[in-house]
Amino acid sequence: MSKTIVYGIDVQFGDCDPAGIVFFPNYSRWMDAASHHYFVACGLPPWRAMTELPGCIGAPLLEIHTRFHTAVTYGERINFHTRIEEWRGKVFVQHHRVTRGDELICEGRETRALCVRDDGGRLKAIPVPEFIRSACA
Repeated sequence: MSKTIVYGIDVQFGDCDPAGIVFFPNYSRWMDAASHHYFVACGLPPWRAMTELPGCIGAPLLEIHTRFHTAVTYGERINFHTRIEEWRGKVFVQHHRVTRGDELICEGRETRALCVRDDGGRLKAIPVPEFIRSACA
């Protein structure tokens, strides 16, 4: 089981569509921010500053799935409860549970690959090192 890290968002007027409901792509943007926040909050440096992995560019998104339960509008605070659901060698699945207080707003899963730039400048996925897994445990 991994740590669960909470990342808060104050919804702004510009995050909403004309009906005053958060425009759904914003959840993907916020999940991406929560993903990056997760690793830093677990005590790891930002991906590009990770000296233990030369050429590390981070963990690009391979797949995303989001299920919405209710709407949110501006002026509300929502929290992204993020954890690692599964480690799979070169990829991992992050789970995001989005709440407003105790109310479930949506859930999302992101599959990401840990990537470095090789000597030729190409991106390549590498196995997630134990020190990263341990920091998230």
